[in-house]
Amino acid sequence: MTEPHRKLFLLDAMALIYRAFYALNKNPRINSKGLNTSAILGFTNTLWDIIKREKPTHIGVAFDTQAPTHRHTDFIEYKANRQEMPEDLSTALPYIVQVIEAFGIPVLFVEGYEADDVIGTLAKQAEKQGFITYMMTSDKDFGQLVSEHIFMYKPARMGEKPEIMGVKEVCEKYSLSHPEQMIDLLGLMGDASDNIPGIPGVGEVTAKKLLAQFGSVENLIANADKIDKPRLQAMVNDNVQLALQSKMLATIILDVPIPFDPDTLIMSHPDMDRLKALFEELEFKTMAQRIFNDLQQSNVNVGAMVQPHAQTDLFSSNDEPTLFEPIESHKTIANTPHQYFVADTPILRSQLLNLLNSSGDFCFDTETTGLDISTAELVGMSFAVKSGEAWYVPIPEDPETAQSIVDEFRPVFESESLSKTGQNLKFDIGILKKYGMEINGKLFDTMLAHYLLQPDMRHNMDFLAGQYLDYSPVAIETLIGKKGRSQMSMRTVPLEEIKEYAGEDADVTFQLKQVFEPLLEQDRVRSLFDELEVPLIKVLSAMEFTGIRIDTPALHEYSIKLGNDIKTLESEIYELAGISFNISSPKQLGDILYTKLRIIDNPKKTQTKQFSTAEDVLAKMANKHPIINKILDYRELTKLKSTYVDALPLLVSSTSGRLHTSYNQAVTSTGRLSSNNPNLQNIPIRTEKGREIRKAFVPRDEHHTLISADYSQIELRIIASLANETQMIEDFKNGMDIHSTTAARVYNIPLDEVTKDMRRNAKTVNFGIIYGISAFGLSERLNIPRKEAASIIEQYFLKYPAIKAFMDNMILFAREYGYVETVLGRRRHLKEINSGNANIRGFAERNAINAPIQGSAADMIKVAMIRIFNEMEELKMKSKMVLQVHDELVFDARIDELEPLKAIIGKHMRNAIPMAVPMDVEISHGSNWLEAH
Repeated sequence: MTEPHRKLFLLDAMALIYRAFYALNKNPRINSKGLNTSAILGFTNTLWDIIKREKPTHIGVAFDTQAPTHRHTDFIEYKANRQEMPEDLSTALPYIVQVIEAFGIPVLFVEGYEADDVIGTLAKQAEKQGFITYMMTSDKDFGQLVSEHIFMYKPARMGEKPEIMGVKEVCEKYSLSHPEQMIDLLGLMGDASDNIPGIPGVGEVTAKKLLAQFGSVENLIANADKIDKPRLQAMVNDNVQLALQSKMLATIILDVPIPFDPDTLIMSHPDMDRLKALFEELEFKTMAQRIFNDLQQSNVNVGAMVQPHAQTDLFSSNDEPTLFEPIESHKTIANTPHQYFVADTPILRSQLLNLLNSSGDFCFDTETTGLDISTAELVGMSFAVKSGEAWYVPIPEDPETAQSIVDEFRPVFESESLSKTGQNLKFDIGILKKYGMEINGKLFDTMLAHYLLQPDMRHNMDFLAGQYLDYSPVAIETLIGKKGRSQMSMRTVPLEEIKEYAGEDADVTFQLKQVFEPLLEQDRVRSLFDELEVPLIKVLSAMEFTGIRIDTPALHEYSIKLGNDIKTLESEIYELAGISFNISSPKQLGDILYTKLRIIDNPKKTQTKQFSTAEDVLAKMANKHPIINKILDYRELTKLKSTYVDALPLLVSSTSGRLHTSYNQAVTSTGRLSSNNPNLQNIPIRTEKGREIRKAFVPRDEHHTLISADYSQIELRIIASLANETQMIEDFKNGMDIHSTTAARVYNIPLDEVTKDMRRNAKTVNFGIIYGISAFGLSERLNIPRKEAASIIEQYFLKYPAIKAFMDNMILFAREYGYVETVLGRRRHLKEINSGNANIRGFAERNAINAPIQGSAADMIKVAMIRIFNEMEELKMKSKMVLQVHDELVFDARIDELEPLKAIIGKHMRNAIPMAVPMDVEISHGSNWLEAH
C-alpha cells in the first residue's frame, strides 16, 4: 500500500495511559517529590515513538469525560465493575494533558460521549476526505471500525514491532466475515472490562461458531430453533433482550457532534519552553535528552517544528524508558562501552592491588555459592575504581588456595586510609569475615544511601541501576537459572560470563555512589548515613556471624506437648461443632460457625463472598459461643508449632551449631530493623505458650549467661519529649505509673481511686495515640461504646494539650513539605498526605504522627548498639551482642564480665539520644532468654 500524504493518528488516551501505568506497576517511577510518574513517562514515550516512527501529518488524542453516556443511562451496570481510578493515576492525568498540549497536539473530547465514539466519528469522516487513519488502542472493540482506509494500531511492546490490523487481520483473528461483526461478537460473548454481559454461558469460541452459522445477533435470535444444542438454544431464547442490549452497548457511535477539521489536527510546532519546563518538573532527564537530540538531528518530520533546544542540563534526575519503547531501551552491558578484566595470576592480582592502593576509594563485590552466609563460599571478588572499568578475581574451590588469594587483598581491605563502597556491604563483610578478613576504612553502602533517600522504594541494585543510571544489569537467572533444585552454582558459570556479571556489579555500584553522594547532602541525611546506618553494618554483621545457641532437645519436647494440646483442642472443637471438619479451612470453618451453629446473624463476608473467619472477627465473638476461644487457641498453638518450635531447629547452622538470623537495615520505612530466617521480631511474647519459645534461646556454654536489656515505654517517653508535654514529663521523672496518672486525669479522679479497668483504658489510649487511634478504634479495642471512647480521647487531649498540638503540627508540616523527620533527621515521605481520598489521607496523617516517634525510637536503639559494640571492642570483651528485637537487646555474656557489661549497656541505652524524659532500661540476666527477660 502506498503511503498517502495525509496520515491521521487518533489515540485512545485512557487505554494507553492505563497500559503505561500498569506496565510499570511492579517497578513504579517516583520522582524526588514523591509523584508517581509511571503513566506520564510511559504515555510520553509511546507518543514520541509514534511521532518519530510513523511521522503522522495529522494527530489527535481522545479522552472520555465525566458526564454519563447513553450507555450508562440505558444500562446502569455499564462499566460498573471497573475499579476506581488509582490516585497516582488521577494525579498524573493533568500532567499528561499538559504534555500533549506542549507537543502541539489537540485534546479531543465531547461531553456525554466516550473516546471510542469520538475516534470512530472522526475516523469515518476522515475516510471520506481521503485520509488513512490509524486508531491507536489495544481495545478489540475498535475492530468494528476497520476498513480499507482505517486501521487499528497496537503500540510496540518489549522490542517487538507495533501490530497494525486492517480488514484481513481483524477478520482472521476473530473469525469474522466482515469487521462490523465485531459488534455481534461482543454482543454474544460480552466484554468483562466494560461489564457488557453478553449471553450467559457463551464465550468467544461459541460466539464465533454462532456468528459463522447465523451472521448476526438478530438473525441468531430469529433462528434460535435451528441451534442444534438444546442447552445453548435455551440460553439464547432466555436472554434475547440481554443479547440485543449487549450489542447496543458494544456499538461505537459514529455521529458524535464533533466536526472533522483537518487544519486543527495538523502535527504542528511543539512549545519547546513548555516541554522543557514540564520535563524538568517531572525529572525526565533521559527522555528530555532523547527527544531534544532527535529534534536537533532533524530526523522527525513534524512540519517545521525543528527549533532545537540544546539546553538539557537543568534536569536533575533520571527516568527510564518503558516496555513500549522499541527503539530507545535501557543501556545494557551489551551496548555500553566497558572494559572488565580477569586478574587470575599473581602478577595480575599484584597490578590490581597497586591500582586499589593508589585509588583512595574503591568499590568491591563478592560472588558466592549462595546467600546464606553461614554456608556460602567465596567464588570471586570484583573491584572498580572508575566508571566503565572493573576487575574480577576468581577464587578457587580449594580452601587453602582460596584463603591464600583472599589474604593477598588483606592490606587493602584492612587499610584505614582506603574507602570502600558496596551494595549491601553487610553481606560482603560477613562473607569475608569467614576468611578472617576485617573491612576497615570509611564505608559507603549504596543500598543504605538510597534507603535514607527513598525509604518506601526498593533498594536492590537492578532497580537502582534502572532508576538512576538508565541501565539494565544482567539478571543472575541468566547465569544459573531460577531458584529451585535445578539452579546451578556460580562455580559452574564460565569465567568470561562471570567476569562480565561480577564486573558489572562493581561498576554499576561505583556509578550509583556518584549519584547518591550529592543527594545525601541535598536531603540533609549525610550525617545519619555516616554516623548511624554505616557504622551499624559492622555491628549487625558481627551479630549475624556470632549467632545464638538453641536448645534443640527442649524444642523437640515442646513440639510433642503442643501436638498433644492441638489434638485435644481438635476433639473439643469437633464436639462443640457436632461434626469433624478441617479447622484450618476458612470456608469449612465459616460454614460451621455461621450456617450450622448460627453464632450471629448477618455475618461479615470477605471480598470473595465467603464468611470471614479472620482472627479479629472471631475475637469480637468470643462470648457468643465456647467454640470461638477453642478455635483461637488452636490457631495459636498450630502457628507456634509450625512457625517456631518445629522450624527453629532446622535453621541451626551445621557449621557453628547456632542460629544465625539475618538483619535487614533497609526494609521498614520507619528505620526499625527487621530480621528473617528466622523472623525474631514476631516470636510471641504476650501469651504464656508463646513465651515458652524463649526458653530455648540459651547461652553458648556454662561460662556464659544471657542478658536482656529492654527500653520501657520508649515511644511514650519520646512523644512526651517531642511534644514537651510538661505534666507527662514530670510524671515520668518522678517515677509514676504513667497509665495510672493518665487515668486519674482523664477520669478526673484521685490517683488512688483509679481502677484496673480505668488504667487499662488509659494504657490503650497512651499507646494508641502514637498511632492516631480514633474513637471507633478505641471502642473496638476496649469493647466500649463509641461515645465513651470519644469522651476518653477528648479528655485525654484536654489534659495533655501539648500532645494534641504536636500531632496537629506534624500533619501540617507533612502537608507543606511532604515528609516528617525523626530527631536525627530520618525522613518519611508522605506523598498521600494531601490526597482527596479521606481514607488514604487519614493513613498518611497517622504516619505523620507515628513516624517521628517510632523512627526516633529506632534511631535511639541503633545509636546504643553502635556505642555498646564499640566499647566492648575497645575493652576486648569476650561477651557478644547477639539479638535485637524491637526495643530489646540480648547479649551472650561471659559470667566474669556480667556486671561491667550491664553498666556499659545501661549507660549507652539511657543516653543514646538526650531527651526531656529520661529513658528507662530494664536489664536482667538468666539461663535462657525468657528468664533473662
